[in-house]
Amino acid sequence: MRTATLGPVERGEALARMAERELDILVVGAGVVGAGTALDAATRGLSTGLVEARDWAAGTSSRSSKLIHGGLRYLEMLDFALVREALKERGLLLQRLAPHLVKPVPFLYPLQHRGWERFYAGSGVALYDAMSVSSGHGRGLPTHRHLTRKRALRVAPCLRKDALVGALQYYDAQMDDARYVTTLVRTAAAYGADVANRARVVGFLREGERVVGARVHDLEQGGEFEIRARQIVNATGVWTDDTQKLIAERGQFHVRASKGIHLVVPKDRIHSSSGLILRTEKSVLFVIPWGRHWIIGTTDTDWDLDKAHPAASSADIDYLLEHVNSVLAVPLTRDDVQGVYAGLRPLLAGESDATSKLSREHTVAHPVPGLVVVAGGKYTTYRVMAKDAVDEAVHGLAQRVADCVTEDVPLVGAEGYRALWNGRAQLAQRTGLHVARVEHLLNRYGSMVDEVLDLITSDPALGDPLTGADDYLRAEVVYAASHEGARHLDDVLTRRTRISIETFDRGTRTAREAAELMAPVLGWDHTQVEKEIERYEKRVEAERESQLQPDDLTADAARLGAPDVQPI
Repeated sequence: MRTATLGPVERGEALARMAERELDILVVGAGVVGAGTALDAATRGLSTGLVEARDWAAGTSSRSSKLIHGGLRYLEMLDFALVREALKERGLLLQRLAPHLVKPVPFLYPLQHRGWERFYAGSGVALYDAMSVSSGHGRGLPTHRHLTRKRALRVAPCLRKDALVGALQYYDAQMDDARYVTTLVRTAAAYGADVANRARVVGFLREGERVVGARVHDLEQGGEFEIRARQIVNATGVWTDDTQKLIAERGQFHVRASKGIHLVVPKDRIHSSSGLILRTEKSVLFVIPWGRHWIIGTTDTDWDLDKAHPAASSADIDYLLEHVNSVLAVPLTRDDVQGVYAGLRPLLAGESDATSKLSREHTVAHPVPGLVVVAGGKYTTYRVMAKDAVDEAVHGLAQRVADCVTEDVPLVGAEGYRALWNGRAQLAQRTGLHVARVEHLLNRYGSMVDEVLDLITSDPALGDPLTGADDYLRAEVVYAASHEGARHLDDVLTRRTRISIETFDRGTRTAREAAELMAPVLGWDHTQVEKEIERYEKRVEAERESQLQPDDLTADAARLGAPDVQPI
């Protein structure tokens, strides 16, 4: 199938098309649920629009633990339906929908008690594997295994000998969450959806009781216009209540934000061939393999401050270091931390005072005619949430609409990926790139890799790695701006790549080179290039300052010291 190009010209054309006709469905919010909803609607033959106030996945969907998992801990809560649903989705993503983006990852669960704990935890993991297989999509992962202490320490020599008496090893899956959403948006666009980021909904259009459209502010070019739609889907995650206020109606439920922070440390700081999952007094702690790094997370605390830029405090960082160090033979220090990021989970409020016990189920409602709200849930089950949202919207269309087909719609880049992977040595030979570079590109772009390689063919200098961020090629920055909808330096360093959390300088060494690569694609002059670099550096400075603060209130104030993205 053809892929969709999301450059500056295409963005302008998409906004113009949305403004000149009535859509069947307008989706507000391009996190994973909103992007999935746009794909679901477009593949049912509905005219579809998708608008996002900032960048694809700029909120929760770029700041997760980057896991596609069934939620092993939900078995302990006896939430079998949620786990079964998530395990089915995990299998679909690994095998059919996005094999280029979603990969298996092993986890080691250290046992600290003899006898009963091995039986108790082992039964849970065995049930997890059994539910995966029974879903019909569980054959892509190895089953769990029991390890003695000696074998466990062979797998994870980083563990203190007195921290375990044995272990269990099981498999889940992971992805780059922001890259996944960008690919999802491009897939929706390839099936006919009109998509635009940096387009903020500032109000809804009403005819009597019914919502018939939205007023949208173009944050890039300026100006406000109206988009009319027969049904609007509010998929704004932790901003759900704020979006509801635009229609001056009380919602049928509320969404509460829970903050989770993650640390990124170099691979050589933790000697292990497997990820780790550890119990804490409140939840679980993951140590997740991430290329040349480890991701350590997460926390789970109530958050009612700034939603756009949740801040990690010094206390948050200390909490994670303290808990991971309780099992490591060589403890981590602050100096080992390359990157820190904080995100907000959208939890359905009202079920418990403790955020870790709030529901990860999702809810779909039709609070007023013409407006559907979808909220809650977890990243892994985004496709089910999207299906339910479109099913609800279809009730208001008064016409026959095809059933959901996204279970059989691979994301762009998936088709042909495995064949290209098998031929990666030949591809490396043909392009002159090292096979490790080709593998990196295939696992980010799949069969769209030729579009990136074409840029290098036309300008061989784009085949060089970025200054200060050797894992990424210069071509990837150009491609992000020309094909993936990146509009600002922050989009590239934080979401199209992960340079902002994978380098000790947080991307400041790479900022100028990246901005200068983006400039010709986006039409920036020298002044705009300098403005982008300055704003990014101030963002990094504010984040570093916030991470020295003792609590949420002072961390939030420090983070808000940096200016937000300004219109070009």
